[in-house]
Amino acid sequence: MGTALVELSERPVQLHGSVLARALLRLAGWRVRFDGLPAAQGVAIVYPHTSNWDFPLGILAKWSIGIPVSFWGKDALFRLPLFGRWLRWLGGVPVDRRSRHGIVGAMAESMKAARAEGRFLWLALAPEGTRRYVDGWRSGFTILALAAQVPLGLVRFDYARREVEFRRFLQLSGDAAADMAAIAQGFDACVGLHPQQASPIRLKP
Repeated sequence: MGTALVELSERPVQLHGSVLARALLRLAGWRVRFDGLPAAQGVAIVYPHTSNWDFPLGILAKWSIGIPVSFWGKDALFRLPLFGRWLRWLGGVPVDRRSRHGIVGAMAESMKAARAEGRFLWLALAPEGTRRYVDGWRSGFTILALAAQVPLGLVRFDYARREVEFRRFLQLSGDAAADMAAIAQGFDACVGLHPQQASPIRLKP
């Protein structure tokens, strides 16, 4: 039986990001809205993911916030000598998608250990898993947040407002319907670069 879904309002973890990254975003007409984190460990989901431009936008937003967040990427990309080293420097972690359930469990244990040791560990994911339209989200982010008992942060990539917003955090309940309803509300009216490619906010069967 799950616990109650909670929206987290306190922001005890404050970060100081790059002035240069914020200036570059302003030059491009973008702004980042962020006022701190509820914990030093957590899972951040990015939506919608409809364009290759989401990656450089996300990296600039990461630097402007000052969050040393990790992210998963296709293991094949990390086998490219220079590109793979660059991805690791950015915070990338290679993943064999055929064994993603194993890495979810391993990451949950890593987050528990980080909490016990007072280490910072946030992981950013795009639950759609692709820039193309799909009929639902992968469930790994909910499994991870629940197993590790960490907050879930919602990162909105809104091309209509030219804004990256990372200000809503949930403690999931384990009730999939209630959790996904709250997540959908948090991403309401968020427009990707290619809106027709944004996936509906629901878990795949």
